[in-house]
Amino acid sequence: MASAMHLVLHTPEIPPNTGNVARLCAATRTPLHLIEPLGFSLEDRYLRRAGLDYWPHVDKAVWPDFASYLAAYPGRRIVLASARQGQRYDRFAYTPDDSLILGPETRGLPEEILAAHPHCVRLPIWGQVRSLNLSTAAGILLYEALRQSGGLPEE
Repeated sequence: MASAMHLVLHTPEIPPNTGNVARLCAATRTPLHLIEPLGFSLEDRYLRRAGLDYWPHVDKAVWPDFASYLAAYPGRRIVLASARQGQRYDRFAYTPDDSLILGPETRGLPEEILAAHPHCVRLPIWGQVRSLNLSTAAGILLYEALRQSGGLPEE
């Protein structure tokens, strides 16, 4: 079953993280949207190595800025991910047409984006770390959102 959900990386910085997220998107048939500026080239060898041979199977788009992405998909519900604010990710009610937005690895989403969109989720962290790896967080969020919204195949 193809997902109508989008996974959006806002200004990602680390090539292997984006490669891992691309593999996740290929595995779940979830479109991947990348918001520029990117901290790497899409031809980066580390990015390609992390995505292995899955890149041809990724439905991906690159946008010059977040406003361009929003303009291309009016009416989609925006669900922001944050390490420190928002409703716990597993207590949030996802819909099949949500856009899950994750920020850059070193600083998270900009305050102006967080302030402009009311739906924000967080992954609880109770250990001695600041945040989870971007690709780990993306996988946790996407699978929970797909599970809740009926996007997982019946196997």
